Amino acid sequence: MHLRPRSAAVMTTLALLLAAPALPAPAAPAAPARSVVSAAEKKAAEEINPERLRAHVRFLSSDLLEGRGPATRGDLLARSYIAAVLEGEGLEPAGPGGSWFQPFDIVGVTSTAPAVTTFTRGAEKLDLKFSDDYVAVDNDQQPQVALKDAEVVFVGYGIQAPEFQWDDFKGVDLKGKVLLIMNNDPEDDPALFAGKTRLYYGRWDYKYDSAARQGAAGAIIIHTTPSAGYGWNVIQSSWTGEQSSLPLEGAPHVLVKSWVTEEAARKLARLGGQDLDALRAAAQKRDFKPVPLGVSWNIALTADVQKKQTANVLGRLPGRDPLLAKQVVIYSAHHDHLGMRTAKTPGEDVIYNGAHDNATGVAAALSIVRAMKALPQRPARSIVFALVAAEEQGLLGSKYFAAHPTMAPGLIAADINIDGINTIGRTRDLTMVGMGKSSLDTTIKQLAGMQGRTLVPDQFPDRGFFYRSDQFPLARIGVPAAYFDAGTDVIGRPAGYGKQMVEEFEAKHYHQPSDELTGDWVWDGAVEDVRLFFYLGAKVANDPQLPAWNPGDEFEAARKAALAAVK
Repeated sequence: MHLRPRSAAVMTTLALLLAAPALPAPAAPAAPARSVVSAAEKKAAEEINPERLRAHVRFLSSDLLEGRGPATRGDLLARSYIAAVLEGEGLEPAGPGGSWFQPFDIVGVTSTAPAVTTFTRGAEKLDLKFSDDYVAVDNDQQPQVALKDAEVVFVGYGIQAPEFQWDDFKGVDLKGKVLLIMNNDPEDDPALFAGKTRLYYGRWDYKYDSAARQGAAGAIIIHTTPSAGYGWNVIQSSWTGEQSSLPLEGAPHVLVKSWVTEEAARKLARLGGQDLDALRAAAQKRDFKPVPLGVSWNIALTADVQKKQTANVLGRLPGRDPLLAKQVVIYSAHHDHLGMRTAKTPGEDVIYNGAHDNATGVAAALSIVRAMKALPQRPARSIVFALVAAEEQGLLGSKYFAAHPTMAPGLIAADINIDGINTIGRTRDLTMVGMGKSSLDTTIKQLAGMQGRTLVPDQFPDRGFFYRSDQFPLARIGVPAAYFDAGTDVIGRPAGYGKQMVEEFEAKHYHQPSDELTGDWVWDGAVEDVRLFFYLGAKVANDPQLPAWNPGDEFEAARKAALAAVK
């Protein structure tokens, strides 16, 4: 508004002011800064506390649940507990037919492999000891499976990737052969396969599927600790005992899945007149061709095969917006672990309690349920909590959910997956596995900044964590995903402490009976992280704009197809 002078005095005063030196104009009042998180959200987040997290972990990882092996008594107890908590918090069932559960069949196979298996080349032979040198499992879901005089062929990484002009098979007929395969993917050239960042091509499940597509009878993966991201002890614990998978239903598959130690692979190559290091060097290049070793493998496995049933547990918090409520934000976490093993010595701990992996993730999700319910008004979009089964057996629960989603994939705004939480103390950083892949980065960086923290990318990119947990099957049907790991810059600890703790857990406790709840867990970092996961879900659920994969991302095409299908 402009004021007009109304008297001579006013005019004189105005003239004097105009003649005086100019003074800086008073600053306009600063607009109040808009908080990243509302006061109501912060209040609701207080429901996420150490006591609630610890209580859920204590029950889910107790000996009573016997390691939560798929389709076991402990699995049923875990599912019943989770459903009871969801119901008690006032969620509605989100499974088929108004149930809390999405049941699905699995096939449990307990293989018996020979104590010694023999590879031959003419009169020469190589004996490998079960567990010490090799493991092998029946992948045919039949009581007996055998390979007879199956020729072993080294196929490098076993990768076919047209986008990188890469084909390790070169059209060679490999039907009925046994493929000897390197773990990981080529990493010498940063322009290929994302350099040292592992892609899905480097995962063991891709290797077995790739061998099956070639018509191979068996596949042997060469274990090294750097390429696997864990030691041989994890192979011994994870690939013995009952192995579960979805029913084959005519899908291509190798008859025998196997792993060998690096030293055993070296001996196997030598039996075939080859040097393992030279073979691996040749496999780094596009012009690599399969190398027959002239070695035969004869092996017979017997197996106890049982068709069983497990289930994903699904609960829904309906959205408040009449239009957006049909869209959902998913929180996923797997409720299973490895069950029990046969004791080798009297008094040995035989229960794989899975406290960190993944009782903590389930505890986080259940705590977020309480926080969501504490909001004064529900988020605009619906929230679905998907506590999935049989992740340790190859992401079976999330694979089944992705193949049989309870809502159209184009209606899923995002998946926030929780597979383990921080138990080493508050950190100055937060690790996002898959950082740089989607528009979720922006919101997550803001939330981390609000907590005075820095968002950092995967600190172990060579281990392919993005392809090792339950967000991956959902990403393959187009769903933008957020998956986190603990930060490693621990407040009050010397540099390197966090990374040391991560590596110590992987070396000593990952997939071992020693993964138990102990009194030295530090919960303040867990609370801070889980509150951020809660804030993220609330933000995505209220944002008018759907998250998206970044242009050119490997999952972008699937997302576009999913969105087009619901228009």
